[in-house]
Amino acid sequence: MRAGRPGRARITALAVLAIAALLVPGAHAAGAGIQEDDEDGGPAAPAEFSYAQKAIPGQPLPRHAYDTAAAQAAALHATPGTWQPAGPANIGGRVVSLALDPARPDTVYAAAASGGLWRSADAGKNFEPLWPAQQTQAMGAIAAAPDGTLYAGTGEPNPGGGSVTYEGTGIYRSTDRGRTWQPAGLRDSGAVGAIDVDPRSPRRVLVAATGSLYNAGGDRGVYLSDDAGSSWRRVLDVPNGYTGAVDVQRDPANPERVYAVLWDHRREPDKRTYGGTGSGVYRSDDGGAHWRRLGGGLPTVGSGRIGLGVARSEPGRLYATVGATDGTFGGFLTSADGGDTWSRLPDNPSLTDSQSSYSWWFGKVWVDPADARHVHVAGVALMTTKDGGTTWTAEENAVHADQHAMIWDPRHPGRLYLGNDGGVYRSDARGDGGWTKAVYEPWTQLYTVAATPQDTGRISGGAQDNGSIRSWGGPRFNEYLGGDGLQNLIDPTDKNKVYACYQYGSCFRSTDGGNTLTEYTDSTTADRRNWLTPVQFDPVSPNVLYYGGNRLNRSTDGGATWQPISPDLTGGPGHDTYPYGTITTVAAARDGRTVWTGTDDGRVWITRDLGAHWTQVLAGQPWVTRIAVDPADPTTAYVSLSGYRSGSAQPHLLRTRNAGTSWTDLSGNLPQAPVNDVVLGAGGVLYVATDQGVFVGAAYGADGRARWLRLGGGLPLVPVSDLAYDPANHRLVAATFGRGFYTFRAP
Repeated sequence: MRAGRPGRARITALAVLAIAALLVPGAHAAGAGIQEDDEDGGPAAPAEFSYAQKAIPGQPLPRHAYDTAAAQAAALHATPGTWQPAGPANIGGRVVSLALDPARPDTVYAAAASGGLWRSADAGKNFEPLWPAQQTQAMGAIAAAPDGTLYAGTGEPNPGGGSVTYEGTGIYRSTDRGRTWQPAGLRDSGAVGAIDVDPRSPRRVLVAATGSLYNAGGDRGVYLSDDAGSSWRRVLDVPNGYTGAVDVQRDPANPERVYAVLWDHRREPDKRTYGGTGSGVYRSDDGGAHWRRLGGGLPTVGSGRIGLGVARSEPGRLYATVGATDGTFGGFLTSADGGDTWSRLPDNPSLTDSQSSYSWWFGKVWVDPADARHVHVAGVALMTTKDGGTTWTAEENAVHADQHAMIWDPRHPGRLYLGNDGGVYRSDARGDGGWTKAVYEPWTQLYTVAATPQDTGRISGGAQDNGSIRSWGGPRFNEYLGGDGLQNLIDPTDKNKVYACYQYGSCFRSTDGGNTLTEYTDSTTADRRNWLTPVQFDPVSPNVLYYGGNRLNRSTDGGATWQPISPDLTGGPGHDTYPYGTITTVAAARDGRTVWTGTDDGRVWITRDLGAHWTQVLAGQPWVTRIAVDPADPTTAYVSLSGYRSGSAQPHLLRTRNAGTSWTDLSGNLPQAPVNDVVLGAGGVLYVATDQGVFVGAAYGADGRARWLRLGGGLPLVPVSDLAYDPANHRLVAATFGRGFYTFRAP
């Protein structure tokens, strides 16, 4: 369904030599329970995974956590060298907003959830980047004014879905069609759900400020600017600190009439509240200056997310899809009088099913400008009615699942563009079939990466809502296992022996590069499996593999059969949300006896006799993302930890040289953000992947703290989820969450 060369730059010899200083004794530990090295001796919803991983247990994500950490990362010096994009260009990823250029035919703008802003000049076939690489890549909305001015709102308004919701830094404006951008206010809006520009006055702009998902307050509600974003005033306030405006739309038949949707939404460590008394639809009859809440059949006590569609061809005709507070379908309504009164249309099983149990992920209705009875509704499938909501059909095969954005092209009757979790699609048949997918859209959200020394062009990885993808098996990247793509492996001695998983440890093996797959999940022993279940090779023999549920499993025949070699290594199941007691990382040493594991509840274990006995060597930490073992010493290991810290003393990276008897904090000047991976390069060089890019250990400072440098240039400001180190070809391959794979020439 759904290929690049590594860069040539190298890290300087100084950086390689300096890392040796990072590995010498003498660093002082930071954080509770961390000591100086002793030199002598029930499934949760998909959105739970990344949120729980990146939050400290029992704490919400700190306010401005991502933005603060990004500034810390930008302040660090960079080593020489340049990251090179390595695809995929054809898979795509989540698109949350679309806009058309008012003067240039066939020019469409697409905002990717965590991949920046893009422009196509050939009617949605090929896209080019239009957003600064070192600005936040989290996008919420894009709009084009009649004079060509572009307004971009940062921060995704959708509350996760296999990912954490990254907040933005406000509104930006471009007067040269995206070549340059200037800040235009509302920096504390958290996320932006929609932007509306008055067609009669291009400097008059309305913004739906959605607010932070994690913290109360900030810029929330509907804001109006009369001077192209130089100043703003809030024209529609919110009833509580967790209500935000998720949509604002102008009536195409009456520019003075504007509609807005407010929505209560809050993510806490132990629950989601995606509805409440603040949720509702509002109308202004004076261009946005004054507002009143609409009732007449709409929920007034409390609801989930509401999607609103306004008809052009029949003034006063509106449609609304209402989500229930538990995320299920709450009803489809219509109004013939501009929203004063509403009638509920018959419930339809296919429309109900399209919302699944997460109507908060959609909340969009689009009405055909030429036919008020022809309506599309966002859901897992694209839902369509041609009779105003009496009957429905589902577009389940021609376009990717999970719909988020649509725009009709007035120059081409019948043409519209659709944005979903698979990227951008175009239909010239009013959205009733005739779909074509963009062929160049390099903004895939990746969880994992696998590379092989046998072929530098062979890369695979797990992609959010786009399955396990590979660079071989066709002329372009293609999906070879569905679902949310998660752990991927390529046998370093046989590139045709591959492994892939989707959510909750459903894992497969193949001996022909993934063309045929055999599931082995049922051969493993576990009571609980993480959404991203770890599967790892033994460093000596790739026929030996490890699989972590809540117990560790081992295979000696390439994954055909498995045996448990541990008891439950966690604190047991949680309650309704993560952490609920699973192994998150496995690392075997080269001695054939020592194996390390880490868990989602902050525990690290070691066995020195291949599972006969286990010792817990760390507890009470944040989520353990990765463990790397020194290839020359099985008692030396590095542990990376997740969680945004907001200045706390908890560590990001720990080292032990005595099998976990004592630990040294190597976090140093790393950004206060999750460390998602740690790998050891040639000569003991440490590389870490974080939500703010990749860093390389440099030295100790005068204060005894570890010092880190940004690794090279050319990598956008995007989370890096996973790293693969290929010593034979001197390269790193990074999986980014929003910009695909990147490679770097390393020692």
